[in-house]
Amino acid sequence: MDTSTPAVFVNADVLKMYLGRRVRSVVQVMGSEGGTITGQSTDGHQLTIKGAQSFPLSHFIEVIGIADGNQSIRAEICTDFGENFDTQAYNGLCQLANGKYKNLFL
Repeated sequence: MDTSTPAVFVNADVLKMYLGRRVRSVVQVMGSEGGTITGQSTDGHQLTIKGAQSFPLSHFIEVIGIADGNQSIRAEICTDFGENFDTQAYNGLCQLANGKYKNLFL
C-alpha cells in the first residue's frame, strides 16, 4: 500500500474541506457521458467524477482522485464495487474519519 500520498475518506458533505487534495469516495453511478460520471454519494448528494471510465448504471464505485470542486473529483483510480454496498456504514466511516477520530486516519 502506498502511504506517500494518502487519500482522505469523504462524502459529498465534507468534500469541500479538501479542495486540491487527494480524496477517496464511494458513489452510485447515476449517469455517464464522455468520461464524466454523475453519481450519488453515500450521504445522498450528487457528485461529478471527471476523467473516469464508464461503469454500469446503479453500480457503486470507489473513486480516488483530487477534489477539484465542491461537488466534483478528478479521478485517478476507479474501482467497481458492484451493485450492493452498505452506504450507511461508509457514510459513518467518513464522519468518523473527519471528526472525533480524525487523528487515526491521517
